[in-house]
Amino acid sequence: MKTKGFTIDYVEEVSEPSCAALIHKADALVIRTQPLSAATIAKAERLKVVSRHGVGYDSVDLAALNARGIALTIVGDVNSVSVAEHAMMQLLAGAKRVLLADRAVREPSEWNWRNRLEAHEISDKNLLIIGYGRTGQRLAKMAAGFDMKIRAYDPWLSRNGWPKGPVGEVTDLAEALAWADCISVHVPKADRPTIGAEEIALMKPGVVLANTARGGVVDEDALTAALVSGQVGAAGLDVFAEEPPGRHIPLFDLPNAVLSPHIAGLTAECAARMAVASIENAVNFLAGSIDPQLIVNRDVANAS
Repeated sequence: MKTKGFTIDYVEEVSEPSCAALIHKADALVIRTQPLSAATIAKAERLKVVSRHGVGYDSVDLAALNARGIALTIVGDVNSVSVAEHAMMQLLAGAKRVLLADRAVREPSEWNWRNRLEAHEISDKNLLIIGYGRTGQRLAKMAAGFDMKIRAYDPWLSRNGWPKGPVGEVTDLAEALAWADCISVHVPKADRPTIGAEEIALMKPGVVLANTARGGVVDEDALTAALVSGQVGAAGLDVFAEEPPGRHIPLFDLPNAVLSPHIAGLTAECAARMAVASIENAVNFLAGSIDPQLIVNRDVANAS
């Protein structure tokens, strides 16, 4: 396909081998969720930029791109609304025990579950947002509409300047975990889980936890044990350590775990914005007009 001076190879299959066969002739590569390994990058004879259809890039071998001087770009603020809405849904679904409520209607013998008063309000409750970037800030605005008391923890912002607004800055995560009735996680995956058994032990019994960040940010085994014991009252998970889970995991059997298949940013509206933005990034990089803030490895891009 040729358009406006570009020749485009469009590959429907979302896999690394599907693009590996064509990458040797590409100046720019636009990818969605498929991995991009050093082996495939080594075949890229002309490649100047890889444009991710999203904001995460943990499946891309950044070191291999750096070694070749190839830029990596991500989309800007196109999915924060969708992801924040999903996190808000997880908090509400967890507090209201929506799966148990649904089962109580579908199974007549469970109707009297309603009298156990297991559902809770989120209004006037304490919300801790871990990771206060665009999505965390969007979530804070939504939660404020429910009259929640909101605090946020983000060491990077604490060092580089906290955004203006009413949300209180937290520097002691342990203290904040003990304060929170609800917790929503919005941080990248690190060398160890941000929320593991140690952190869960600090939380209030019955806390509601939401994770729309990345699989592995919350330790799934520790969370499962806490959901069974009641230390965590309910959890919403949109991301998993293995995607899709390659086996039946204990979380599948828990009625206080609301699960979704990594779709927080996959609304029709968000998908359209990401598609346009990822193509624009590739074209703008080749034209030398891209916003530098959208380049992950800016030093490499500048050097080339």
